[in-house]
Amino acid sequence: MSQARTESRTWGRFALFAECLLTGVWITVAALPLVTYPAALAAGARHLGRHLSHEGGGWREFAADFRSAVRGGWAVGLAGWMTAAAVWFDVRAVRAGLPGGPLVGAVGVFALIGAVVALLRAAALWRPGVPWRPLLAQAGRRTVLDPAGSFLIVGGLAVVVCSAWFSAPLAVPVLGAVVAAAVAVEERHRHR
Repeated sequence: MSQARTESRTWGRFALFAECLLTGVWITVAALPLVTYPAALAAGARHLGRHLSHEGGGWREFAADFRSAVRGGWAVGLAGWMTAAAVWFDVRAVRAGLPGGPLVGAVGVFALIGAVVALLRAAALWRPGVPWRPLLAQAGRRTVLDPAGSFLIVGGLAVVVCSAWFSAPLAVPVLGAVVAAAVAVEERHRHR
């Protein structure tokens, strides 16, 4: 009896891993217009949440969540690209040798990492009909007040970066695992 339970648990974990990889591909496809990545992340988080709750859901539900999330999410995506551009200029200033540049560059990079973590946490919290602004404010507070959860997400981001460095196509499916980490961190926060 215990062997059957162990095998079932193992297959369940493997199915979750496979669902994370598939969700990473869906997120990447939905984020191709570049400003839709917050909506893609939110739809992916909802899909993985449904999977963990043993609710039905597939591509159609993902697409419906994506359409709902993109209504306000495109502005968040645009703001994210502007933030990334500001950090890029910041790093360029550091390389130009401006006084105090290394400190300003480090602060900029850490702020960008914090913004990405807050975005992932907001995507994990997103529900249809909920505006992005309060979600981002709540996620920003949680990013600071729950450093352990934030570091877990940073670890997931590091895996994506290392996967992309090793082989760029690996970053696509691994992105689903990062979203799963954000969902798990928010679930952990909810139970505390």
